[in-house]
Amino acid sequence: MIIVATGLLWPWLSRIGLGRLPGDIVIERENFTFYAPIGTGILISIVLSFVLWLLNR
Repeated sequence: MIIVATGLLWPWLSRIGLGRLPGDIVIERENFTFYAPIGTGILISIVLSFVLWLLNR
């Protein structure tokens, strides 16, 4: 469900800068685009871990 929600919210999330962080890999060729959001994934993981830690306290 989180993956679906992220996919649906991605146009809004990209406007605030997620997806263009240092560490995100983008390779664009003529007929091919490869995107690996490593920096964005780490940031989201840290934020979710912190939120879950707060809720578990």
